[in-house]
Amino acid sequence: MPTISKLESRSMKLALVAGAMMVIITAIQFVAARFSLREHLTAADIAILRYAGASVVFLPIIWMTGLAKLKILGLRRAAILTLLVGLPYPLLINWGLSYAPAAHAAAICPASIVFFSFALSRIVFKDRVSNLRLVGIATIMVGLLIFVFHQETGTVETLFGDLLFAGSGVMFSAYAVLVRRWAVDPVTATAAIVLLSCLLVPLLAIYARSGLSAASASEIGAQIVIQGFLAGAAAMFLYTYAVSHLGPQIASLFMPCVPIATAVTGMMVLGEVPASAQFLAIAIMTAGMILPALQRS
Repeated sequence: MPTISKLESRSMKLALVAGAMMVIITAIQFVAARFSLREHLTAADIAILRYAGASVVFLPIIWMTGLAKLKILGLRRAAILTLLVGLPYPLLINWGLSYAPAAHAAAICPASIVFFSFALSRIVFKDRVSNLRLVGIATIMVGLLIFVFHQETGTVETLFGDLLFAGSGVMFSAYAVLVRRWAVDPVTATAAIVLLSCLLVPLLAIYARSGLSAASASEIGAQIVIQGFLAGAAAMFLYTYAVSHLGPQIASLFMPCVPIATAVTGMMVLGEVPASAQFLAIAIMTAGMILPALQRS
C-alpha cells in the first residue's frame, strides 16, 4: 500500500496535469468559437450549444442532489448570478469574438478579471492590498493598454470586440464579489446558473439570428463537445481539482498561461498572428497576473 507522501505526490502531479488540461481546453474554446463565428455560427448559436452540452452534465446532478440548496440560495440571487456569468456571459464573449481575434479574448478576459476583481473587492470589502499586488495590477493595466492601443492596431471593430471582452471581465468579477458577499456554495451557484440559463435557451433559439442550418453536423457536434462538455463542465472541474490539491495561489498561476496557449493555437488554426507589440503586451500581462499569486499570505 503506497505511503501518504506517495499519495500526496501523485495527487499533486494529477493536479498539475489538471491545470495544464484546463489551460488547453480554454485556449481551444476561444479558437473554436472564433473559427465557427468566421464560418457559419452566430454568438447566440455557440451560447446555445454551450448550454446544450453543459446541461447533459449538470442537470442530472441537480436531479440527484435535489433542489433544497437552490431554494436556500433563492430565486433573486440565482437570477442575478445567472445574468452575470450565465447565458449572457458567453454571449458577450462570443459577440466580441465576432469582431476581434481569439488571442485578444484570451489576453483581455483574464487580465480584466484580475483587475476588476481587485477594484471591486477593494471597494466592497475594503481589502488590504500588498505592494506586490499593486505592482501586479499596474503591470496588467500597462499590458492591456499596449495590447489594445498598439501602433499596429486594426479597425474600430477590433476595438469594439476588445471592449466586450473587458466587459465580460467586469461581469465575472462582480459575480465573484457577490459569491463571497453572500457566502454562496460554488456547486450550488453553478447548478443554479446552468439551470436558469437552460430555461432561457429556448427564447434565444427562437428570437436570435442563427446560422445552425448552414453549419454541418460535425461543426455543431464539435461545438457541443468543446463549449459544453469541455469548457462548460470539464474545465470547471479540472480547475477546482487543481485548487483543492495545490492551493489557490499556485493554481492561479495556470491562468496567465491561457493567453500564450491561445495565441499559439490561434496562429496554427486560424492564421491569426498577433503583432509584435501584442506579444510584448501578453508577456507584460502574464507577469502582472503572476506577481499577486506569488504573494505569501
